[in-house]
Amino acid sequence: MHSLRMIENWPVSTAAAAVVRADGSLAGSHGPTGHRFPLASVTKPLAAYAALVAVEEGAVELDEPAGPEGSTVRHLLAHTSGLAFDENRAMSAPGKRRLYSNAGFEALGDHIAKATGIHFADYLRQAVLDPLGMAATDLQGSPAKDGVSTVDDLVRFAAELQAPQVLHPQTVAEAVSVVHPGLSGVLPGYGNQKANDWGLGFEIRDSKSPHWTGSTSSPRTFGHFGQSGTFLWVDPDAGAACVVLTDLAFGQWAIDAWPPFTDAVLAELAELAQGVSQK
Repeated sequence: MHSLRMIENWPVSTAAAAVVRADGSLAGSHGPTGHRFPLASVTKPLAAYAALVAVEEGAVELDEPAGPEGSTVRHLLAHTSGLAFDENRAMSAPGKRRLYSNAGFEALGDHIAKATGIHFADYLRQAVLDPLGMAATDLQGSPAKDGVSTVDDLVRFAAELQAPQVLHPQTVAEAVSVVHPGLSGVLPGYGNQKANDWGLGFEIRDSKSPHWTGSTSSPRTFGHFGQSGTFLWVDPDAGAACVVLTDLAFGQWAIDAWPPFTDAVLAELAELAQGVSQK
């Protein structure tokens, strides 16, 4: 895909990108896709997936108490527990505000580790990484932000999100549907959003503006970006997902570069699909 070459013009030392279709086929890749990058908050979707495996296995329930008083596993996954961004301190009653929280995902990891008797990093390995063949990925600390992975590995995860095998498709459908609709809150890097919609560990684009995806991204697009200059989105309407990892921290460069990149990827996917249909 020619659009992926746009990463060569970014002010980064190293970057890699790939697009995977809903059928699991690779539409294209560019850069060192086997290079290991810190994921920052792109760790969260992986941690959320492990949490949902724990739900399916019966180790935990979405609506059981976890985190601050009145909070549940569901609240922690949806950033509605009321916990502060980076402190184990309640800022709001559960379910009332969308407070993006690293502390919430750390509480989630601790809760699952206690419920399963398995350290969360090991549980993530057993529940998600090994089944998907993600041998180059590991969690080196916080389940909120300390994952390390490659584009090659995250392509496997992006394919799973589109055609689930590890989880039941209905579980994934629930994870990428809005939890507590209509809650406002700050989307890190993009300011306050009137409807800051999230699912269970996945941000949902809906009508957010400004946003890190493209102007042509469908409202159903879901995923996550990380402060280490990383992102993963899945656009069900386009029938594809995109993974980009870089070694430059998120900043104005990313705000400027990511949306036109995504729009170019989506335009090329549409052109390719049209070409196939005309044959």
